[in-house]
Amino acid sequence: MSIFGNIIWLIFGGFLAGLGYILGGLLLCLTIVGIPFGVQAINLGMATFAPFGKEVVAKERGDGCLALGFNVLWIVLFGWEIAIAHLTGAALLAITIIGLPFAKQHLKLIPVSLAPFSYDLK
Repeated sequence: MSIFGNIIWLIFGGFLAGLGYILGGLLLCLTIVGIPFGVQAINLGMATFAPFGKEVVAKERGDGCLALGFNVLWIVLFGWEIAIAHLTGAALLAITIIGLPFAKQHLKLIPVSLAPFSYDLK
């Protein structure tokens, strides 16, 4: 069932969302300072292509000082806009019964989009 959900997800916006993450990540990788953020954006893009059948998992090694600092920078510069976009998408999709599973996927992506150095989608 997750394959069917992922196919519909890609057709109705998931492909563009994932592509946006990946292109943004590639642009961030143009600078040395932006490489860690670009890599996380590309990872988010890959996870956004097929969110059905995946779950959000906290990273095992915990948050260190560097990951915490990167998460704070991410939230201030990019994360809050991405989280609002996922929340808006979830609210719009939750209006219909058919859109509820897709709204759930958007809600699942919010913590990862806010703190990508602390969470993984597996």
